[in-house]
Amino acid sequence: MPDYLSILATLGASLLVLVAVAWAGVLTLLLRGRRSGGTAGRSGRILSGVPHQRQAAPHVEAVELTPAEQDAFAGLVRQLGRY
Repeated sequence: MPDYLSILATLGASLLVLVAVAWAGVLTLLLRGRRSGGTAGRSGRILSGVPHQRQAAPHVEAVELTPAEQDAFAGLVRQLGRY
């Protein structure tokens, strides 16, 4: 050990390196587990808390605008088009 380093500085640096290596190892395990399908639990279900998604799109609704509403919307579009 060099004379100009104290024991506390050496221990601090060693601890910092140890924590960094442990963090990198845990991060690698987490990312590797996620990539290989690690989201499946022990029961084999994937993300059981999330409801199933619809396969079909929802019904599309349309509303007819009155001529006054169409004019107001056109004015709004012109105002926003300036920016």
